[in-house]
Amino acid sequence: MDIKNLTPESLREYIRTHHENDYVLVDVRQPQEYRMGHIPGARLMPLPDLVRGMDQLPAQKDLLFYCHSGGRSMTAAAMVAEEGFGERIYNLEGGMLRWDGAKIEDLPRVALFAGQSLAEMFQTAMNLEKGAQLFYESVARKWAGQDWSQTFARLARAEIAHARTVHGYWRQIDETIDPFEPIYERMKGDVLEGGLALDEALKRASGVKKDACLRLIEMALQIEYAAFDLYRSLADEVNTEEGRQAFLGLSHAEKAHMEALIGAIEAC
Repeated sequence: MDIKNLTPESLREYIRTHHENDYVLVDVRQPQEYRMGHIPGARLMPLPDLVRGMDQLPAQKDLLFYCHSGGRSMTAAAMVAEEGFGERIYNLEGGMLRWDGAKIEDLPRVALFAGQSLAEMFQTAMNLEKGAQLFYESVARKWAGQDWSQTFARLARAEIAHARTVHGYWRQIDETIDPFEPIYERMKGDVLEGGLALDEALKRASGVKKDACLRLIEMALQIEYAAFDLYRSLADEVNTEEGRQAFLGLSHAEKAHMEALIGAIEAC
């Protein structure tokens, strides 16, 4: 099986144009390296663990590997190709040393969902979406006189749509739950997907004075990248196919938010 080398630009384009259900992005570095900064949505699988547990990799998805400089990931790609895993296999040339896209520090905040049933996970996810909605609404109100504030107003509405989607997933496994509106109304929305408290996020936003458009879009991108990273990681944590597909779908939706924010930068 051929291994295709990717530049950082081509990897970003691949991620942008593919659904999260089609591929697995694998970071083969050590945990401490991953915590210092990793590509959003990447699954940590250190090279020694990969060698011992290749059967954990899906056989019918594209597999994309990266490491610090490209050596470990090329080794991983070659070994996996030899065993016949994956639809197509890719390696990021130059690894994180050449990666110039967004990075996420620390581990995805899956602890927010620790020990929860799938129904409880959906409830937590709805609360996270509400937190993001309240944050974006606050920014849109404060900067209402600026044209770019409409980007945040649209994002707030999109978070409500996301929450409805989560409610739909929840209802698929429990038809007895309340309709969306009363459940969502009761939620506090007191935390964002990256584990940041809403109050702290609002405090940071209120302190922005200079270049407000760009600084707030940067902050919003951090929130959305953390959400994408979290939901992609949760897809690997849940034990049911329903949950896996739900969180993959949510991660894909978060990617659309990132694209909207990137597109809005030029308006600043």
